[in-house]
Amino acid sequence: MPYTAAEYEYTQIALDTDLVELAAGELRLALAPAVGGSIAGFSREWREGGVERRLDWLRPATDEARAMRNPLGMASFPLLPFCNRIRQGRASFEGREIRFPPNHPSADSPHPLHGIGWQLPWQVVTADAAQAELALEVGASRAWPWRFSARQRFALSERRLSVSMSLTNEDTAAMPAGIGHHPYFPHTPGARLTSRTQAMWGGDAEVMPTTVEVSDAVKKLRTGIVLSELDLDNNFVGWEREAIVEWPADSAGPRRRLVMQAQAPLDYFVVYCPRGFDHFCAEPVSQCTDWLNLLPQHGHGPLGGARLAPGETLQAQFQLVPSWG
Repeated sequence: MPYTAAEYEYTQIALDTDLVELAAGELRLALAPAVGGSIAGFSREWREGGVERRLDWLRPATDEARAMRNPLGMASFPLLPFCNRIRQGRASFEGREIRFPPNHPSADSPHPLHGIGWQLPWQVVTADAAQAELALEVGASRAWPWRFSARQRFALSERRLSVSMSLTNEDTAAMPAGIGHHPYFPHTPGARLTSRTQAMWGGDAEVMPTTVEVSDAVKKLRTGIVLSELDLDNNFVGWEREAIVEWPADSAGPRRRLVMQAQAPLDYFVVYCPRGFDHFCAEPVSQCTDWLNLLPQHGHGPLGGARLAPGETLQAQFQLVPSWG
């Protein structure tokens, strides 16, 4: 069935909110296939002094977000077949025109974001105690004139979560492609973020990229910065595919850290850290905002992105490795 503009509204998804729940040691993972193939929670559960304890590595989905089928209220969701925004939803690629409608569930913006997969229900292919696989098939439409399919594979062990993603061009013509994930982390007092990149895309008032620069944020992130000092919604280039989040001991649990490790082509990094919020995002992605429109001027180096021939697959993998004590 062709993908239509109406389906971009998450309120159109009329499915239940059943979770797929995985466990390994003290780690727990909850998936919400019907809500954009999202992660609903990633946590540690343990018993201490006769009391059941829980610590969230990702911001957990709220009951309201699950009831409203709102991916923006999940713990993380997939980004495909493109990441971030396309200016005005318009771009061209090898003779085909993209005319993507605005798709933000709660904000009035002309720039559609995050692709298609996060606003459609995914199917559960397999699931057992510590592994699950989800699948998606999307027909061509005026918004995105290529047929494609996608998979997500989740593997949980006692000390890590591994996420593998794939995006396949099922069409008869070459397709532009981007892939990534959008994790939300708890922003608690004293939390720090460390990640090495080469430069950052500065943006305009509509969060659209304009120039590449070695900003103060780039320099501070290299050695680690307390998140309360940041106020960002920016793409970073030359990412070394590792980010470290550290939280001090508090009422939720002991001093702890989480390392996000990614593999190529997740060579770009997005930090969304609005001042005063109780969460922030650190996103591994394969291309930067509006890459199709900026390619003629800047080239692939600071933008990324892929070209998939018919039948070709783009694969990506990242891991979340928490530690505590």
